[in-house]
Amino acid sequence: MEVRTHDDPAEWLEAVLPLLMLDEARHNLHLGLAHTLVHHPSVYPSKHLWSVEDAGTVVGAALQTPPHNVVLAQPAAEGANDLLADAIGSAGIRLPGVVGGLPEAEAFASAEAFASVWCGRTGEPVRRVMGQGIYALTAVSGLPAAAGTPRTATTDDLELVAGWIQDFQDEVVPEALRGDPGQHRRRLESLLVSDEEGIWLWEAEGQVVSLSGFGGPTPNGIRIGPVYTPLGLRGRGYATTLVAELSRRQLAGGRRFCFLHTDLANPTSNAIYVRIGYRRVCDSVVLAFEAA
Repeated sequence: MEVRTHDDPAEWLEAVLPLLMLDEARHNLHLGLAHTLVHHPSVYPSKHLWSVEDAGTVVGAALQTPPHNVVLAQPAAEGANDLLADAIGSAGIRLPGVVGGLPEAEAFASAEAFASVWCGRTGEPVRRVMGQGIYALTAVSGLPAAAGTPRTATTDDLELVAGWIQDFQDEVVPEALRGDPGQHRRRLESLLVSDEEGIWLWEAEGQVVSLSGFGGPTPNGIRIGPVYTPLGLRGRGYATTLVAELSRRQLAGGRRFCFLHTDLANPTSNAIYVRIGYRRVCDSVVLAFEAA
């Protein structure tokens, strides 16, 4: 096996797509990030892309958009992630952490395996930041609707949406995962003018009361999130109705799946998504490397 470094996101995606499509739901983050790198390159000016090949077949993949964590694909050969950790370390690249799936078998495929090799090289201690559930939806359950109507956010809503997403980050996103505010701003600006990604708002009695994003399209699906309702407006079903309606329209528009990433430490939000029709397909873990 050998590790290849890629400069062109489109070329990397073409090389690793067969591996990622072995489990589209598990790899929806990888596929969505690749879409952004290819179609909106200004969002992430810096990127690192790797593949692992064995006899001409890609058996491992990873990408990083600094300062974010490296994102690992589930490898198709034992030792692929070990090779990635060695190659990235040898290149002198500083990683703040790793995001990867937690398969039920093949311990070599876990983010912990990569972290063990990485920390063995660097001497950095590793800290578990978050356990995540990856959910997929193919049909929306019938639920009572909250009062109000949805609408698409436009550039006129930029400051409102930016403020709410910052509130969402402050409230629920661990500091190790917040990343670069400039990147978040560029990403939001691209969402508000995109034809296939965006932000939806829920309005009730003439007031915007909730938001949900959708982006990171995959060949057959799209990721839903972030989802946010200001504290004083919660408990009225706005976000539940918005996510259900947004998911329904994505499916009606030709998507086979909608995906969600959740914090497994928040049972309330996980239960709400299950009521909408989302089903937990796998788990992932976020690990941070602490500088020695």
